Amino acid sequence: MELITSIDFAILDFIQAAIKNFILDPVMLVLSYSGDKGAIWIIIGLIMLFFRKTRVTGVMVLAALLLGLIMGEYGLKFIVCRPRPFVVNTDVTLNIVAPSGYSFPSGHTIAAFSSALIIAVRERRAFGISAYVLAALIAFSRLYNYVHFPTDVLAGMAIGTIAALIVIFIFKKTKLDKKIESIGKKKNVA
Repeated sequence: MELITSIDFAILDFIQAAIKNFILDPVMLVLSYSGDKGAIWIIIGLIMLFFRKTRVTGVMVLAALLLGLIMGEYGLKFIVCRPRPFVVNTDVTLNIVAPSGYSFPSGHTIAAFSSALIIAVRERRAFGISAYVLAALIAFSRLYNYVHFPTDVLAGMAIGTIAALIVIFIFKKTKLDKKIESIGKKKNVA
């Protein structure tokens, strides 16, 4: 575990020394806050609910967010109880308000990658690519802002992917996607 922690800090310190700058600070601040509590993904999921063509995707995004929340925020965080990097290394000045709670896994990343996978599987390629770019930027912002270790983010990517795959499997197995698609369709009366 000590080796992993030293690699984590080496990566974080490299980001602070080589990449962090006054131009990226506000960008990374906005990215981090947009991912707070899965906000941007909840908004995207809710907007998708209003359109019949994307309604199933919206429901699946919201379901994956809920499952990821249960798995990460209410599950692993309280099992692992890993302190955040800025708590361990107090020499770093944070770019954002210090978040509370434990570090492992990254909830922002779970939400981002669960949503991105659902969107990539269900929607046009451009939407999927855009979702993954946003997810990667949000995940990177957590490293840039020194509030998560790289292994927290990697775990968040894995858990988010697993949550999305579970939701996709359940929707296909139960044909819930077809049931939701049929809501609001006009019935042909002969």
